[in-house]
Amino acid sequence: MIAKLKGLLDSTGDDWAIIDVNGVGYILFCSARTLARLPAAGGEVSLYVETHVREDHIHLYGFSSAGEREWFRLLLTVQGVGTKVALAILGILDADQLPQVIAAQDKAALTRAPGVGPKVASRLLSELKDKAGALALGAGASLSGAKTSVSPPVGNLSATHEAASALVNLGYGRTEALGAISRAAAELGDNADVAGLIRGGLAALAKDGGA
Repeated sequence: MIAKLKGLLDSTGDDWAIIDVNGVGYILFCSARTLARLPAAGGEVSLYVETHVREDHIHLYGFSSAGEREWFRLLLTVQGVGTKVALAILGILDADQLPQVIAAQDKAALTRAPGVGPKVASRLLSELKDKAGALALGAGASLSGAKTSVSPPVGNLSATHEAASALVNLGYGRTEALGAISRAAAELGDNADVAGLIRGGLAALAKDGGA
C-alpha cells in the first residue's frame, strides 16, 4: 500500500495531480486546498497518500498533511459521505477548521461543500462530535488513543465562531484568528457581540504584530 509519494509535479486537473516518481506517473485525487498548495509543473512535491483498492480499480488520494489524510479517513466513516464529498469538504475546511466547525455544530459551514446537503451536514456533526477530539491536536493523532476533546473558543460560541470566521475572511490564519478572538472574548465577557469581538480580535492581532 502506498502511504507517501515524493517526486516532480507533472500536471494537475480539477481534482487530480500527476506526480512523476523516477519516471513513473502516479495520479492522485486531491482536495482543492491541496491542489492550491502545489508548486508549478516541474516542481518538487511530497504528498501523503491514502490507497483505496476495489475490485475494478485502485485509486490514490493525495494530501498536503497527515492531518488532512486523517480527516479524510474520518469523514468516510459517516454514512452518505464518499471520497468525492470528503475531498469537497476538505477543499473548504482544513484540519484546523474542522474541529471548530464540529464543536460549534456549524451546519452552514459544511453545506458550503459541493454535495453536502442539510441532512448529510447534520449527520456529520452528530457522528463526528465525539470523534473529532482525537484529531484536534493535528496530524498524527490516534483515534483510538487520543482523549482530548474539542474546546470551542472562550465566550459566546456562536459569536466567537462568527467573529473568527470574519478574521479568516480578512486573510488571517484560522489558528491565529481563533486565538485573537478567544483573547477578546475573555476580556469582553460572554455577552460580547460579533462586532465587539472582531474589533477586539483585530486589536489583539495588531498587538501581536507590533510585539
